[in-house]
Amino acid sequence: MTRLRELLNLLFKPHPWHGLPAGDRVPELLNAFIEIVPTDTVKYEVDKDSGYLKLDRPQKYSNLCPTLYGFIPQTYCGKRTGDYCAEQTGYQNIVGDGDPLDVCVLAEKPILHGDILLKVIPIGGLRMIDGNQADDKIIAVLKDDALYGHWREISACPQALLDRLRHYFLTYKEMPIQPRPRIEITHVYSRAGAITVIEAALLDYKEKFGDPQKRYEELEALLRSMSSI
Repeated sequence: MTRLRELLNLLFKPHPWHGLPAGDRVPELLNAFIEIVPTDTVKYEVDKDSGYLKLDRPQKYSNLCPTLYGFIPQTYCGKRTGDYCAEQTGYQNIVGDGDPLDVCVLAEKPILHGDILLKVIPIGGLRMIDGNQADDKIIAVLKDDALYGHWREISACPQALLDRLRHYFLTYKEMPIQPRPRIEITHVYSRAGAITVIEAALLDYKEKFGDPQKRYEELEALLRSMSSI
């Protein structure tokens, strides 16, 4: 088992959503795969099938994300995530958006490109609803960052930065001469709220894709069965 894991790690780059762990001490210390940085003028996102970073769409207006932006590996916004959002808002028929859980990362030093992995600490989040889909945005700080690394609660975040994040997510899908999409941010929630959302998304992932910890066992069993044919 250990040798199989070592060989796979040497031979293949893991899929950033499925092949990387959620973190070292989930949910207090997480991995964040970064897709977009604040200087990007187009929107990138991971291609779910291949794991490569792809161009999702050019931004039609001068919308720049105020923070590093990506997702937490091995999370999925499914039934539990949607149910929790509905419980907190009182809205009905809310479902998860079917994507990994999004994360905004605060870091002092400029990071000029995506497709990188960071160690981050969650401090809160934005409860965003896109149509009838829960689309939470976890807010985290880069571990050991000189400026932000000691923050542990969303209350440390200046209101101006939260306002920028809210404005970005409420407007980044707007397109010229098209009806404005129904997007709202109902709450800015604390670290405790963020941890609840993260735990729901971790469970949603296991239900959707299986337990990541058992994949090497399944692969080894499959290889053994093939060798006996």
